[in-house]
Amino acid sequence: MDFAVARKRMVEAQLVKRGITDQRVIGAMLNIPRHIFVEEAMSAQAYSDGSLPIGEKQTISQPFMVAKMTEMLELTGREKVLELGTGSGYQAAVLATLADRVYTVERIRPLALKARKALDSLGLLNVNLRIADGTEGWPEEAPFDAILVTAGAPEVPQCLVDQLAIGGRLVIPVGDRTDQRLVRVVRNPDGSVVGDVSLDCRFVRLIGKHGWSEEP
Repeated sequence: MDFAVARKRMVEAQLVKRGITDQRVIGAMLNIPRHIFVEEAMSAQAYSDGSLPIGEKQTISQPFMVAKMTEMLELTGREKVLELGTGSGYQAAVLATLADRVYTVERIRPLALKARKALDSLGLLNVNLRIADGTEGWPEEAPFDAILVTAGAPEVPQCLVDQLAIGGRLVIPVGDRTDQRLVRVVRNPDGSVVGDVSLDCRFVRLIGKHGWSEEP
């Protein structure tokens, strides 16, 4: 399979035609080899229009959703970004090519180790990864210019809002256990926050102290 051709088709059909306009986001997803972030047996499906299982009851997000959430962060290349829910590491790789530094948290150790290996194989040395409860953020490294949450939460955790820098953007899926909507929160210069809602989405649950419990 010609993965470069598959990536180009993915970008054109799934991103550009659906309204993704940020050229930096488009460029990142055109260059990052998504297939190395899935099991080898599923590499031929890596550029398909949908999420894929990555083990541990987790998924790698649909390419369009990765692009949309990244675009909502409005990254310029100078930011310090926090990602909660490393998963496969693909979203962290996208962020790493668009920001100065990335801090990513994964609660499931086997996934974190696989993600670290994939990120290292691409030479993305500006990604810091820790195994912990992502719903608590990474307070000792705050504030962050942007925070991206890749799992669905029942509400926007206040502790994450508190870790935003002035002018910082937080993008998070919020809703029930199966269906959510993307929410973007921006911290104003006076410390107040404003939020707006984007499209419907469906993510795995955000498990942890400030998210869902592990019970079904």
